[in-house]
Amino acid sequence: MHLLLVASAFNSLTQRVHAELRDHGHSVAVELVRHADCLREAVRRHAPELVVAPILKTAIPQDVWSAQTCLVVHPGPIGDRGPSSLDWAIHEDAAEWGVTVLQAEAEMDAGDVWASVVCAVPPVAKSDLYHNEVADAALAAVLLAVQRFAGGTYVPWRQPGAGEAGTTVRTRPYLKQTDRRIDWASESTETVLRKLRAADSQPGVLDELLGAEWYLHGGHPEDALRGRPGTLLATRAGAVCRATTDGAVWIPEVRPRRVPGQPATFKLPAVQALGDLLPPLPEHPAPLLDDPAGRTWSDIRYREDGQVGVLSFSFPGGAMSTDQCRRLLAAYREACSRPTSVLVLGGGRDFFSNGIHLNVIEAADDPGGESWANINAIDDLVEAVLTTTDRLVVSAVGGNAAAGGVMLALAADEVWCRSGAVLNPHYRLMGLYGSEYWTYTLPRRVGSEAAERLTREALPVSANAALRLGLVDRVVESTPQGFVREVGRLAAQLAALPATPTRVREKKAELDRQESVKPLAAFREKELALMRRTFFDPDAPYHALRRAFVRKEAPPGTPPHLNPPASASRAAPSGRRTGRVTGTAAADGAPAQGPC
Repeated sequence: MHLLLVASAFNSLTQRVHAELRDHGHSVAVELVRHADCLREAVRRHAPELVVAPILKTAIPQDVWSAQTCLVVHPGPIGDRGPSSLDWAIHEDAAEWGVTVLQAEAEMDAGDVWASVVCAVPPVAKSDLYHNEVADAALAAVLLAVQRFAGGTYVPWRQPGAGEAGTTVRTRPYLKQTDRRIDWASESTETVLRKLRAADSQPGVLDELLGAEWYLHGGHPEDALRGRPGTLLATRAGAVCRATTDGAVWIPEVRPRRVPGQPATFKLPAVQALGDLLPPLPEHPAPLLDDPAGRTWSDIRYREDGQVGVLSFSFPGGAMSTDQCRRLLAAYREACSRPTSVLVLGGGRDFFSNGIHLNVIEAADDPGGESWANINAIDDLVEAVLTTTDRLVVSAVGGNAAAGGVMLALAADEVWCRSGAVLNPHYRLMGLYGSEYWTYTLPRRVGSEAAERLTREALPVSANAALRLGLVDRVVESTPQGFVREVGRLAAQLAALPATPTRVREKKAELDRQESVKPLAAFREKELALMRRTFFDPDAPYHALRRAFVRKEAPPGTPPHLNPPASASRAAPSGRRTGRVTGTAAADGAPAQGPC
């Protein structure tokens, strides 16, 4: 079928729906809409057989939904209605939730049900839940609804109205900051964590701290530090530790409240954002070796089981600053000193990595200089992985990855990707040529032609499409919670294989051969020469694109790369290993589709 995705943003869920619908043979157009007229024009222009809205803040007008079947993805179970569904689920400590695909009608979230899938609600942040359990449920529900619509015989289930006998309809309002407010003097660690998790990554919890108003983002429990409730106790890896009535929590990021008339603010590591306001506090680094009995937080952990070492890391939003890259490199080198034959890099349940930290760069006194420091720091990390010759390295990509984060994964000997992950192996949407040795690793895996297409088209790739392309070596079919366990099992099998020592010897010989033909340093030198030119050119598009991204400015219209020419957009993508999963991109100079 020819489908139209209408969305407020090309966010992680929209990207996954887009990629996987194309995997299933559908042609898919995308329009980012900001008002009803824009939506009307999109439907008129694309003439779709079905409209699907993965995330949409604009109400679909009656003249559209009465003439065209429009399916809306609601991140809540049947009967749940309102704009803050996931926030309320976490805020009220729900153990189970769901996603419903319903037909658009006059009353929001009240249309006929085409599909509904239940999901678990583990104790994680809202953004993590949305990228994982909710995204898995949403994708399953969308695919089922599209299949039912294509069959032509399915009659969607009518939702009961509020007040009807036996109904469980619950319409809840937007979750306001007054509901999210933390009473540090009376609330427990678990209550504080629940409020922080329900607001991450947006809108954050508005709070007073050190005489100013800040939005707090993220929260992790601390099991040892104690103090007067509300006071700051320590710092760690850019985060601050704040006391509760029965313990403390680590807060990784904060964002200043916007001043009227001033530019939008953005999240930064808490220590950096608080700056000179922060009183002298002890730095409490966490031990690298994982302590299963403890609850203290660390963004980098190492654990060992026999011949398998696992170096896991989890940075907010998947962004990796200069400091984070350097700390991860130090941890990687320490992990390589251990007597293991297989080293797993990653293995967490949320973002693997999205490359350099654009927020930290934007906040720097010299963004060009910080960009340069950051790209060199991540290049150093990738180089260390590429030149590890005494063991096999596996990248375990449990969550989404983009740009330099994808290239970091590709530096390993094998890439294992959870079935729900989405990869964006490109840079050009940020006006960058890219580095992280991508000109070596990407063609090595998928071939020069496919590498050129992936970086030019700049479209998301599903895990299964990545497997067909050769971008990843294994798709791990598991729940988000089960990914770590399954990766550990597979890594133990790999370490036990009789062929593994031979593979280790062969990889060293192959690196020696590569160095004699074209040293890795030559790839890095060429990439960095182009990156440096961009970073230190004040007129380079990168700077404006970075500012817009960091401040979450909506694009003036649907980016042209999302909609190929009409002749190509109707053609279903090939399922062959050539990887023509993402269609043909429009030219870079194509005009945007109006101010929608």
